Amino acid sequence: MSVKIRLQRVGTKKRPFYRVVAVDSRKKRDGEVVDFIGRYQPIVNGTQFEINEEKVLKWLGNGAQPTDTILQLLKKEGIWQKFKSVK
Repeated sequence: MSVKIRLQRVGTKKRPFYRVVAVDSRKKRDGEVVDFIGRYQPIVNGTQFEINEEKVLKWLGNGAQPTDTILQLLKKEGIWQKFKSVK
């Protein structure tokens, strides 16, 4: 099973809210989730991106592939650098 770390849309029309999830890459965007990792609110002032760093590092260590958007968010938070330095 190939695992991806991706965004799952939960918000209403024109008010996006996303969960950061680990999911089988063959499933749909809003399909069955393996693990909830965090959340992302692109239109809120303040903290937009909250993530459980331990879970992300565990999934990345197990071979999960982040999507492009998640990769950019992880780089912005500094988590990607921590993962690369441990590896």
